[in-house]
Amino acid sequence: MAVWRRIDGGVDREATFGPEDVFDYIYAVFHSPSYRERYAEFLKIDFPRVPLTSDLSKFRRLVKLGGELVGLHLLESPLLGQPTTRYPVVGDNRVEKGRPKYFAPGETEPGSKDGAVLEAGRVYINKSQYFEGVPPEVWEHQVGGYQVCDKWLKDRRGRQLSYDELTHYQRIIVALKETIRLMEEVDSAIGEWPLE
Repeated sequence: MAVWRRIDGGVDREATFGPEDVFDYIYAVFHSPSYRERYAEFLKIDFPRVPLTSDLSKFRRLVKLGGELVGLHLLESPLLGQPTTRYPVVGDNRVEKGRPKYFAPGETEPGSKDGAVLEAGRVYINKSQYFEGVPPEVWEHQVGGYQVCDKWLKDRRGRQLSYDELTHYQRIIVALKETIRLMEEVDSAIGEWPLE
């Protein structure tokens, strides 16, 4: 890897890249839905292929997207400070047996006598308390074969969630929502396969 130095002795960031850039590039490519489909057999046997590009602008775009994904997955992104869900009902915050239960937008509100329809998805942790504003694609999103939003709460059944845990769950929802958005952007940045 060549490092290009400017006349003043600094590193020209436009003419070089470092190990973090390579990592972010690979991270972005591995999160491409079309990559996962195209190389599904290799991924099943833990032998992922890393396609390289000779297009510098495409490389830099994927590095940027990969960096954003890394920030989300390490829960370090500033976007995580802006929750997209609400937790509006006061209670004991205990995840009950048989929970969580998800109700998508358009479904009848649980316990509704008048047949009220939900405008936003809800994840119930007990009979009365829920996270509101969870999109179906976020609820269903899987990582490593696990449905993240469901598993995180199931692992806490019988426990009372602290304020920090309630906030953490809302950050996970934002991270997944943004991950789904960025995965589409990665596919768009890659374009056609094979990668050029």
